[in-house]
Amino acid sequence: MTETRIIVLDDDPTGSQTVHSCLLLTRWDVETLKQGLQDAAPLFFILTNTRGMSAAQAETLTRKVCKNLRLALDELAATGTTINPLLVSRSDSTLRGHYPVETDVIAEELGPFDAHFMVPAFFEGGRKTIDSIHYLMVDDKPVPVHETEFARDSVFAYSHSYLPDYVEEKTAGRIKAAQVERFNLQDVRGDSLPRLLALQDNVCCVVDGETQADLNHFCQQLMQAAQQGKRFLFRSAASLLTALAQLPPQAVAAEKMRVYVRNDMAGAIIAGSHVSKTTQQLNQLLQQPGTAGIEIDVEKILSQREQLLTDVIASAEDCHAKDITSVIYTSRTELQFDDQQSRLAFGEQVSAFLMDVVRNLPVTIGFLISKGGITSNDVLSDGLALRTSRVVGQILAGCSVVRCPEDHPRYPNLPVVIFPGNVGDENALATVLQRFKPNG
Repeated sequence: MTETRIIVLDDDPTGSQTVHSCLLLTRWDVETLKQGLQDAAPLFFILTNTRGMSAAQAETLTRKVCKNLRLALDELAATGTTINPLLVSRSDSTLRGHYPVETDVIAEELGPFDAHFMVPAFFEGGRKTIDSIHYLMVDDKPVPVHETEFARDSVFAYSHSYLPDYVEEKTAGRIKAAQVERFNLQDVRGDSLPRLLALQDNVCCVVDGETQADLNHFCQQLMQAAQQGKRFLFRSAASLLTALAQLPPQAVAAEKMRVYVRNDMAGAIIAGSHVSKTTQQLNQLLQQPGTAGIEIDVEKILSQREQLLTDVIASAEDCHAKDITSVIYTSRTELQFDDQQSRLAFGEQVSAFLMDVVRNLPVTIGFLISKGGITSNDVLSDGLALRTSRVVGQILAGCSVVRCPEDHPRYPNLPVVIFPGNVGDENALATVLQRFKPNG
């Protein structure tokens, strides 16, 4: 019997922000991948964190994951467990990431595919695609994403919100805009099955989405085409995963997630994201009673690292002793660098410092909130050294909660919030904190 598994290669750990009950893997050896493939949930995530790497590093790592995945699938097939993999390259809903590097590697190692679909809609975060133009909702008004701060990203800058032009730009003309197949809202909401069955040669397709119902309907037809032998690859944000997985409601409602807090204790918040939305959210959070800000001057990490680390840990311990949630955040001014490699290298040093903080937080903290995609990946894989973790649900639209295993050597059963940098209104961090408080 053949089983279908949705396998998500996630370039940061926030792709689970619309689902629950599934595994997040921070390792990709064959045995760990087999654990994901045999899990009861219909999907699992491999946290590659490639958005925090150079393109060359992302290519190397993605290729390694794909080769091991091929081995895992073959080993299971040899024991009678045949799995039909549905592969998703999950990336940013504001179009930042290593496209087409990652989809090219997946196609080379796990193809051939009849098509790869670009589906960047993320409705909980206000990202919609209409007439092949991708928008970010700002104050209830659609703004083409190339007009936002995300398009000026120092690593992943781009000039187009019209997705066929974005594809041509990012592939350096290898895929021309005119070659891109467009599935507009009329197509998505109608009968696209005959057209899906006719796709071949890994053609690039861009997909509209204004509501979750749009993708739900479209994915029903995608699955019908897959059942008839078509092989598809996806480059998507999180809302496509909702449509593919079709999960029931999560076991514990978002407003009730304080049940996961350990012993009703104060927690800690780690914020590494530099986008303006995170800064706005921090400003609101620090006005909440029972919180104290601990700012990390990132310029001192190179010259005064050990003393700075000692001071931050001591401040966090003092807060916890007073039943105060420490808000540990990097200085808000993003430094300028001569080149992309220098920026990425400094980012790795900052992250390594933050992970030393995580490893030395008070052992009795009640919860941990990690703000920022790359920061969250490092918290799970490095700071907490988790090989796997399970998503219990969303505490806020777009914000997953995972738990450390009960045999974790330092933080057993600790609930950890994966909070993307660009999700939520200015009160979102404060809202999550309130939902973790006993009297919230």
